[in-house]
Amino acid sequence: MHIMEGFLPSPWWQIWWIISLPIVAYGVYKVAKLTKKMPEIKPLLALVGAFVFVISALKLPSVTGSSSHPTGTGFSAILFGPAITSAISVIVLVFQALLLAHGGITTLGANIFSMGIVGPAIGFAIWWVFKKTRVNPSVGVFVAVAVADLMTYITTAFQLGLAFPTEGSVFTSFATFFGIYAITQIPIAIAEGFLAVLIFNFLSKYKGSILQKLGVLKIPTANTERKVEPQNAV
Repeated sequence: MHIMEGFLPSPWWQIWWIISLPIVAYGVYKVAKLTKKMPEIKPLLALVGAFVFVISALKLPSVTGSSSHPTGTGFSAILFGPAITSAISVIVLVFQALLLAHGGITTLGANIFSMGIVGPAIGFAIWWVFKKTRVNPSVGVFVAVAVADLMTYITTAFQLGLAFPTEGSVFTSFATFFGIYAITQIPIAIAEGFLAVLIFNFLSKYKGSILQKLGVLKIPTANTERKVEPQNAV
């Protein structure tokens, strides 16, 4: 997903910067508001940021000028929402670009839009729908995270299709790019979904009260953190 430095031509890299900046600014505002209201959430916020950094750095060769890897942002969106996840993604992508040569600065706007905005927003929407049902929360986590991962790559394929249309056809170019991504990304998305379920169940068991404050879980009784069910509030 990390589109490499200098790979997107003008005006596309500028366009994605312009689209992403206001959303990220709102995400920074939401982070400040949340940490002021709940200072105890800072360790979990940092832990999720580290999780996104590490898991999204595990890249495999894929489309020319890009790569395949888990994203971690779908799980972040379940816990903190898509706005805060966009702010987390900026930090992650900047450090990866500067320290690991994953992605780039000119292409940062495009990478933020796919990994930090579209993927998390779709994943959060799916999670929100599942919370309103009686389905086991683990199913909701799996589907939300796996689809968020795939939507990130669908978005990147669309970005590449717009920048490099095949014989004038954006759709043909998009289909080509995503067809290549799908070979590696579908199994990666499934694996990321299972990993997210394991982490979610662990947090539900040992940090249920914090997840309750975030609105992720509803705890039936004040004395039990281990028995949890999804809360219908966003």
